[in-house]
Amino acid sequence: MKNKISRVAVILALAFAAPALAHHAVQAEFDFAKTITMSGAITRVELINPHGYMYLDVKDDSGKVTKWAFELLGQQALHKAGLGRGSGAMKPGDVITIVAQPAKDGTNQGLLKSIKLPDGREFTLFVRDPNEVPDAAK
Repeated sequence: MKNKISRVAVILALAFAAPALAHHAVQAEFDFAKTITMSGAITRVELINPHGYMYLDVKDDSGKVTKWAFELLGQQALHKAGLGRGSGAMKPGDVITIVAQPAKDGTNQGLLKSIKLPDGREFTLFVRDPNEVPDAAK
């Protein structure tokens, strides 16, 4: 009986710990001292929790295509910015211009900061590190 209770306790502890381990600090992955700007065609948008992802095909001057992945903020932040589910704002095939914080490891990834759609609409998701504590709150 004691052994069975111990096993149940371990299983419950692991179940509750998994979501916490899945979340990460954006400062650990993305370089907030640098900003990248590029244009490309959206290939896929995944509006999932806790963060969505948008994938772009970016062509260089010679026509070579490079695939990029951009992490989006959470669903609530996207909805506030006008980019949530059902907005139809980010569609595969659209050529957009983005501003992002690049990945620290140099891979073709970033944290999406702002987006300019083909129709000229611009959306800013954040202006500084989304996890930064404002001076007034310190």
